Amino acid sequence: MTSSWTFLVFGGTGQTGQHFVRMALEQGHRVRALARTPGKFTTHHPDLAVTRGSITDHPDLDALLPGVDAVVAMLGDAGAQQHRLVNTAFVRELVPAMRRHGVSRFLYQAGGLSAAPGKPLPVALRAVRATIARGYIGQHRDNEAVMRYLTDEAADLEWMVHRAGIGSDGPSKGVLQRSSSAISIGTFRDCADYTLRTVTDASAVHTCDPSHYAPAA
Repeated sequence: MTSSWTFLVFGGTGQTGQHFVRMALEQGHRVRALARTPGKFTTHHPDLAVTRGSITDHPDLDALLPGVDAVVAMLGDAGAQQHRLVNTAFVRELVPAMRRHGVSRFLYQAGGLSAAPGKPLPVALRAVRATIARGYIGQHRDNEAVMRYLTDEAADLEWMVHRAGIGSDGPSKGVLQRSSSAISIGTFRDCADYTLRTVTDASAVHTCDPSHYAPAA
């Protein structure tokens, strides 16, 4: 890999995705994005190429993937995910396409209340999931199915999962770091910054870790 990467982004018009795309371009990377409504992008740049489409419409992945260094998925539709595993179905299409084009690196953003395979959530997070966040249970189940698929059927790829505790937009609250257990409620921009740093970090391969703010020195 070179210092300049080409990212294929799904979910780039979302609240975290907008920050990710902007930061990646500012750092000299190239971004391709699939978007149902391309006009939602607030960033315009010669190194940003947007294709109109949706992950539920079987996009032409063989046209999007050539020349890509890494794929980043920041997807979420809580309403649709109540009824079916939207992201899982898409990732099951994406992974074989990545193999066909020799693209190995894949970062999937899940929620912090989605349990990693074989690692139950701490009691406090299970309580939040069952009460305050119960409306997102379909989203958690979808994320967990994606993580199981990656773990069980995609070990040949350099995948990684960011189990993000995303709160709201606003100024940075600090620098998020990968943790095996601790999780912080991050701003959209801090989560995007973490995701951009993590997707190029080989030590994060095959992890499903949350992120937390590094303590002040």
